[in-house]
Amino acid sequence: MKFTKMHGCGNDYIYINGFTEQVPQQEKSELVRAISDRHFGIGSDGAIFINPSSEADFEMEMYNADGSRAEMCGNGIRCVAKFVYDKGMTRKKHISIISAGKIKYLDLMLANGQVSRVRVNMGSPVLEPELIPVVMEPSVQSDEIPSRVVDEPLVVDGREYRMTCVSMGNPHAVIFAENVAGLDLKAIGPSFENHERFPRKTNTEFVEVMDPSHIFMRVWERGSGETLACGTGACAAAVACILNGLTEDQINVRLLGGELQIEWDRESNLIYMTGPATTVFEGEMDFA
Repeated sequence: MKFTKMHGCGNDYIYINGFTEQVPQQEKSELVRAISDRHFGIGSDGAIFINPSSEADFEMEMYNADGSRAEMCGNGIRCVAKFVYDKGMTRKKHISIISAGKIKYLDLMLANGQVSRVRVNMGSPVLEPELIPVVMEPSVQSDEIPSRVVDEPLVVDGREYRMTCVSMGNPHAVIFAENVAGLDLKAIGPSFENHERFPRKTNTEFVEVMDPSHIFMRVWERGSGETLACGTGACAAAVACILNGLTEDQINVRLLGGELQIEWDRESNLIYMTGPATTVFEGEMDFA
């Protein structure tokens, strides 16, 4: 079976052309776990199958490294756009991709005839607790359940943090902190991911605001652990920054693997993400 390894800001996935490579649905999770292993497989944060779609130009079927399905990946969807254009599957520079039933619209930017950067309309941020989802607790001042999770307390391993929760098609808990570079995410990340207040687990962004237009972020991704970048996480972090009055509506998000530009157009309530997409190598693997 042929595959392509790609990354967006170091967030790497194995891409498989579902038009030509047929993998039984019931075997995909096991396959993804095997090929994602960084010692015994190809090594990646997961795998993405690029499939035909009757609703959009293409479908993105995404799996985390542990074989679990995921709804959306901002870095991954940019790489899907590069894959289909560079391989001649489309000649359009404005395409639509559906993932987990949600359609995103992408603008492709070319260099030397190939896609180098992609701007994605990531849709509207979801702030309602039950839709993220996050279990809310009554306010100390009243018995009412807040309609948004902004700067709310969260106790993890006996320590209180302040979280702002956003869904960008997948759940995110944004934590503001100092010295984010020095955090031991391997120690604390699993406790956030599996906290009882997140019924479908959560991705956790640890954010340090550098100035009103720049933030630094590390991310613990649900099902994958710490990754070098998370596109939906960068969008969620930007929304959280703005809701807490910490940044402007357009910011640069610096991640371990690179930088993304995020804009929240509040008039249309749409999030736009712009960033690179890179092909690492192609190959073939045995699949039985």
